[in-house]
Amino acid sequence: MNQPLPTDFRALAEQMWHGTVDLVNAHHPVRSNYPGAQEFAPGLLYLKGTAGISVIDSGAGLVMLDAGTPRDIDRVFDAVRAWRPDTPLVAAVYSHHHIDHIWATRRFDEEAVQRGWSKPTVYAHALLPAHFDRYRKTQAWNAAINTRQFLTRQPSAGWPVDYRYPDVTFEHGLTLRVGGLELEMHHARGETDDHVWVWVPERKWLFPGDLFIWAVPNAGNPQKVQRYCEEWGTALREMAALGPEIMFCGHGMPIVGADRIRQALIDTAEYLESIERQTVALMNMALPLDEILQRVTPPEHLKGRPYLQAIYDHPQFLVRNIWRRYGGWWEGEPDMLLPAPRTDQAREWIALAGGPEPVLARIAELEGAGDLRMACHLVEMAMLADPQSSRVHEVRARLYGARSAQEVATMSRGIFNHVAESSKEGRRDRLSQS
Repeated sequence: MNQPLPTDFRALAEQMWHGTVDLVNAHHPVRSNYPGAQEFAPGLLYLKGTAGISVIDSGAGLVMLDAGTPRDIDRVFDAVRAWRPDTPLVAAVYSHHHIDHIWATRRFDEEAVQRGWSKPTVYAHALLPAHFDRYRKTQAWNAAINTRQFLTRQPSAGWPVDYRYPDVTFEHGLTLRVGGLELEMHHARGETDDHVWVWVPERKWLFPGDLFIWAVPNAGNPQKVQRYCEEWGTALREMAALGPEIMFCGHGMPIVGADRIRQALIDTAEYLESIERQTVALMNMALPLDEILQRVTPPEHLKGRPYLQAIYDHPQFLVRNIWRRYGGWWEGEPDMLLPAPRTDQAREWIALAGGPEPVLARIAELEGAGDLRMACHLVEMAMLADPQSSRVHEVRARLYGARSAQEVATMSRGIFNHVAESSKEGRRDRLSQS
């Protein structure tokens, strides 16, 4: 579905609120990059790359709230200088360590040297530098998992590691006064353990970072480190209690109006709290993960909210993340505590089935009936039992391609597509070096 890119962010924000734009493709909040910049409110320049970027004129210098990807470095600088040619950037706040939020201070650092100004002071939570260090340690791993997640055909050229570390860090909170404005920085565990949300009381502006992304919260990413549903919900309720009048979301357009913002924040908190409450209750019944995955469901009355669609993360991934946090890595299946190698299991099951031909025939029946989930289970066994079979890889590529096309969640869509592309190359995973 092709839609023209917007020139009026306020108009697009209104359309998003009413659910009249395509958030799965053209206006996906995490993937869409919009040209240009707009003074969304007096004294605030707003840009939308992969993530939202805001620059405030405090009267005593500019302050940047989140700093985008490497692709945003030049466009942010050029837009800001067209808006405020001679006002220095004096501060920036990283909401967290993810690489779509941390880059666009670069040109301003260089400018400060050239013009004899002080470099902007970058603020972040105290845990953020350790995450930059972790990214350096696992550079190739992060390149691989993001290649899978975002449907890219070739592995990333390299996960960037030349980070601009913060100048000032804090544990629980910090208030910064710049000109006539206060910026209250609050720590919250949510998508990350180093998350910071910012409140500007004089303007009633709220900057939640990725605690609000116009989608089911990214609280369960299958390839990333621990997330925190319960504390996330608490932070959303704390933000709602402040009565913000404009919320500049981590992804997707801003939300304008106190009633709308309160609804969006409270609904999202309820969604997270419900998933966690159900999961923990079932864990307390000593049920295995598989049964819990089938029994936990999001709140029915929130199903139609345009800002709570599963277009990025998936509710089952949230359940798995909660299990991992409270229950460890074992999923409760006794045979999987110290399992036989998966390839040995696959050969045994295929032998019991009478060889690959009956299995492939059954896969065709399941595919014809539309049961792609079960067909994928069988094709994985067939592929592991005979990883060189071009016929099995042909079927596998077709099945996972079909599954990817059916998905709306970016993560499952991307991983399924990656598997399909791998089998087109005759490999289980085209990124694996084994």
